[in-house]
Amino acid sequence: MPPAGVKKGTKRARQYEHIKDSQLEQGASESKAEEVAARTVNKEKARHGESQTASRSSTEDPKSSGQRGGERSGTAKPKGRTRDQLYNEAKDMGIEGRSSMNKDQLTRAIAGKKSARSR
Repeated sequence: MPPAGVKKGTKRARQYEHIKDSQLEQGASESKAEEVAARTVNKEKARHGESQTASRSSTEDPKSSGQRGGERSGTAKPKGRTRDQLYNEAKDMGIEGRSSMNKDQLTRAIAGKKSARSR
């Protein structure tokens, strides 16, 4: 059952079901899966101006939940963005030689380009 304010058959209802199913596959309990899905959908609604009120924490994070990728704390998995995400950002910034760079090199090149822009 999607959170209040989400109509059946809408994008947000489908998103809710997808997140809930994903949480259940990862071993979360039914109630925990519903809570995570509802919070995520509500946060996405707030970010996209689909809710009447939005907390500052809902709108400050520039990345959507789906774009955050591997940036998770408390896991044994590698942290940070994937190489493909870094490559696409480098492409948007016009960094040359990006196709031959590894993840660490892309991270440094992006950081260097960002610091050069802010000067």
